[in-house]
Amino acid sequence: MPKKYAYELPEHQVDYGVRIPVENLKIDEKAQRVLNEPRARSMANNLVPEALGTIVVSQRTNGDQYIVDGMHRWHVCKLTGIPEIVAEVHHGLDQQEEAILFLIKNRESSKPTPLDEYKIGLTAGIPLFVDTESALRKRNLAMGSTGTNMVGAVAGVLRITDLYGPETLERTLKVAEDAWGRTKETWDGMLLGGIGMFLGKHGDDIDDRVLSEKIGKKDPAFRWRANITALASAGGTRHSGTGSRISTCYTLIVTEWDKGRRKENRIGV
Repeated sequence: MPKKYAYELPEHQVDYGVRIPVENLKIDEKAQRVLNEPRARSMANNLVPEALGTIVVSQRTNGDQYIVDGMHRWHVCKLTGIPEIVAEVHHGLDQQEEAILFLIKNRESSKPTPLDEYKIGLTAGIPLFVDTESALRKRNLAMGSTGTNMVGAVAGVLRITDLYGPETLERTLKVAEDAWGRTKETWDGMLLGGIGMFLGKHGDDIDDRVLSEKIGKKDPAFRWRANITALASAGGTRHSGTGSRISTCYTLIVTEWDKGRRKENRIGV
């Protein structure tokens, strides 16, 4: 983790909630990050004006106003024709102090964790999160730090709901529990992802009880996980990401399902 240096600024006047014409604002490239045009255009395409927020501006002694933090939001305003933006205005800073202010603002801000985002998504009533929570509760599970009754694979679980629906997520959780019991390893993201992919693709033709028996009989969850990681990594780091591990798990589940079946009844890969 990078060391947190004791950045310091002189006492100075700060005005909040100041509306500034977009055309009046300037960028000092030495005290600012490089503009990411694709990112700005993506933000513009999905802009919610009411959620634009407040940028940070330095008003120098000569009256010029330079953006300290919020350059991409300022550029979005230019792209979408928004004439004014709300700012927190700092007075009397020089270029070096503007750079320090930028570091302070960005050091103290942090992207929400997946779990925080999940909880906030629930509060906001976003269907993806609400439907996922409903499926978890039906299995007496909660999202949190992985444990016997807690699922920590936030992104993986949301992906199942997003791709295949909450019913498939609920089936996935039940199959995993029936196969391996309620253990920490049962709720591993790549195991759930592989089962979810299998049910999402072939669910109409699958007897969940038979599926859980087959994969449970093959190996305990921790051994499934070790085998999947080894196989997915065999081709090198380029091929060992989360998506690859989920696909590997899916392939192994297909293999177990097809064992003992006539050729015409096999799923294949």
